[in-house]
Amino acid sequence: MVMNTSPNPPPTLCCPPLLQSTISPEALEQLAAALRALGEPTHLQILRLIAAQPQQAVYACALVETLGLSQPTVSHHLKVLYEGGLLRRERRGTWIYYHLVPDQLAALRHALT
Repeated sequence: MVMNTSPNPPPTLCCPPLLQSTISPEALEQLAAALRALGEPTHLQILRLIAAQPQQAVYACALVETLGLSQPTVSHHLKVLYEGGLLRRERRGTWIYYHLVPDQLAALRHALT
């Protein structure tokens, strides 16, 4: 009896890989947090309002009247967007200004293309 001792040939791919680059697990977590933050219509409205400002910044109290929501509700929405990495905050005296984070928005755009 003769045994075949030759090694198995390497498997061939039936299709090319779907993505040419991979995203680190940490970056995926950041993207997931940002996408969760975008899942609320009010959050999208807040981002659009901030983006429309000349310096892409707004203080929190200005959003209360514009959105027609209570101050605690607006603060909650801003906190979610901040924790999702879409906004950064800056204290100026007693006011807190919120700014868009262009790098995070660009990362979302890049991840989806």
